Amino acid sequence: MVLAQLGGSISRALQQMSNATVIDEEVLKECLNEITRALIQADVQFKLVCDMQTNIKKIVKLEDVAAGHNKRKIIQQAVFNELCKMLDAGKPSFTPKKGKPSVVMFVGLQGSGKTTNCTKYAYYHQKKGWKPALVCADTFRAGAFDQLKQNATKAKIPFYGSYMESDPVKIAVDGVERFKKENCDLIIVDTSGRHKQEAALFEEMRQVSEATKPDLVIFVMDSSIGQAAFDQAQAFKQSVAVGAVIVTKMDGHAKGGGALSAVAATKSPVIFIGTGEHMDEFEVFDVKPFVSRLLGMGDWSGFMDKIHEVVPMDQQPELLQKLSEGNFTLRIMYEQFQNILKMGPISQVFSMLPGFSSELMPKGREKESQAKFKRYMTMMDSMTNEELDSSNPKIMNESRIMRIARGSGRQVREVMEMLEEYKRFAKLWSKMKGLKFPKKGDMSALSRNMNAQQMGKVLRSLLR
Repeated sequence: MVLAQLGGSISRALQQMSNATVIDEEVLKECLNEITRALIQADVQFKLVCDMQTNIKKIVKLEDVAAGHNKRKIIQQAVFNELCKMLDAGKPSFTPKKGKPSVVMFVGLQGSGKTTNCTKYAYYHQKKGWKPALVCADTFRAGAFDQLKQNATKAKIPFYGSYMESDPVKIAVDGVERFKKENCDLIIVDTSGRHKQEAALFEEMRQVSEATKPDLVIFVMDSSIGQAAFDQAQAFKQSVAVGAVIVTKMDGHAKGGGALSAVAATKSPVIFIGTGEHMDEFEVFDVKPFVSRLLGMGDWSGFMDKIHEVVPMDQQPELLQKLSEGNFTLRIMYEQFQNILKMGPISQVFSMLPGFSSELMPKGREKESQAKFKRYMTMMDSMTNEELDSSNPKIMNESRIMRIARGSGRQVREVMEMLEEYKRFAKLWSKMKGLKFPKKGDMSALSRNMNAQQMGKVLRSLLR
């Protein structure tokens, strides 16, 4: 995944520093040099990298650190803070309100994924209770309206465009007026892709902005753009009031450091990142959890929010009871596979676990893990209630295993493999007795609970 390599390089630099017997200026210098190299190789703008290195040197004065203080933690925290500062625009973007019409205009380079992300943005808000609508003001690219129409139809979102009208300003104005009359509270205007050298297209973008008076202009940036990101983002900012950034194609293998540069150029926050082609592969961007995951420090808060999202409130007490008892049945394993698949892309979920690096889960491996979960669930669909609810592995005799294999269309050895996996999970699960889930947003309870590490072990074991 984009930035996974960068995160891995920075994590390794911090780890090498941690392995040093004595943390002195020489060790700090080598650590910072490694981090600097990683950032430059990832296409982060040179000036931003130099500023970061200078700031860390100012903050970390090893000779002033009192005896007994953890120098490694101080350096790690300084790196964390500087990366956060690099990604933090220092101000929130405009937030649409339900029931009140808001116009959001999308701009960006051609091929950056604007049209796809217009629909993702609309779909995300639709699920949260907004009434979105899409307007195609891209008359420059052949097939733009067809693409938006297809995406919008699939997501059941109203749309507006024209095959006959060639004036994007007129289409944008007509579309916005129409959807305001229809009481849509989030009207999204897709515009033509353009390049900073294309003066006529930039003028057209400015005219669309003046005519529709958007509440928010979102700059969509392809994560693979590299060193050109800073100049391109700045050019858009100078023409229209860019208020937020969406970084796309974060599931690729490009270096992706341009994402950091775009924030500095536009002085606008990243609000979402696109992590795949599907409609739900679209993550809200939050600086601190993102950097924490980038450095392999995990994001327990985000992970717990995911669990609260997929486990209904009325089922949570029952899950807590099962956790505290440490009894693990095949039915519980089935339910947890269901929950993990609902959470979204597995690599995103696991990157929230401390000590996990996205480098460990290449795209093919992720699909392989999802297929494994579904295969196991198919086998469990052929089991009886007695088999699913028993915590005694000895119940699964040869005749039962053969029946399950026939019923699920799998081979006997595959059923045996699934049962071995179950025994391994059961052993780990038994060590989680007494684990308590905190309430949403309350992470202090989890940080006090040493058994939280056991949960990380259980989930990381799914990668095998």
